[in-house]
Amino acid sequence: MAVSGLRLGAEKLFEMPAVLGRLSRCQSTSQAFAEVLRLPKQQLRKLLYPLQEVERYLAADRRQDLHLRIFNPSPEDIARAESVFKATEHNRIDYVSSAIRIDHAPDLPRPEGHTKKMNFFKVGKHFTVVDMPGYGYRAPEDFADMVETYLKERSNLRRTFLLVDSVIGIQKTDNIAIEMCEEFALPYVIVLTKIDKSSKGHLLKQVLEIQKFVNTKTQGCFPQLFAVSAVTFSGIHLLRCFIANVTGNLDLTN
Repeated sequence: MAVSGLRLGAEKLFEMPAVLGRLSRCQSTSQAFAEVLRLPKQQLRKLLYPLQEVERYLAADRRQDLHLRIFNPSPEDIARAESVFKATEHNRIDYVSSAIRIDHAPDLPRPEGHTKKMNFFKVGKHFTVVDMPGYGYRAPEDFADMVETYLKERSNLRRTFLLVDSVIGIQKTDNIAIEMCEEFALPYVIVLTKIDKSSKGHLLKQVLEIQKFVNTKTQGCFPQLFAVSAVTFSGIHLLRCFIANVTGNLDLTN
């Protein structure tokens, strides 16, 4: 089962949280998340469900505009999903290969810096995450042959994740990627990144605008937005739980 991401830094999905700098690097995922679950309730909710923190700033009649709880796993569900991302002797998480064209892609569904190739990360026997280059002026010249062909023809593709900078919102290049997903009838998800760089007011403004865009301008986009920070790790656990679920590795309804 493949899960692709446009401009998705896949290595971030496999990093362990620092939990506010209090966890040792040698702790396992399960140990680290057990520590997460011991955080004060408000702090835990902010870490696991960051968008629910901005909901309280809305008037009651505006809250129905946000689809925050379509996928609403409990902390215990999220803890179960963490085992999928835990690297063990029997659940290896490896960078597999890179490809620049569809015929170079490995049959099974780290580099640093701006992604120029499709990079494949195998998560045990569960699924493969494909880290893809994004649209824009830095996109590789053979982007159409590389990314578009892969997304259009890969039969075992389960979900595409489109990353949108929460500071600047949806840009022209994002619209191109969205139009491609809509044209190919791909199920996709919008992930808001860098939420640690936005004030609560600015983040709420962007969330409302993007949620309205999803509600009125898209057909294949999952209605719930996922917000994450690679710095504070907010939202990463929820996103990983969603990935585990859509790839059939967690018995939840989405």
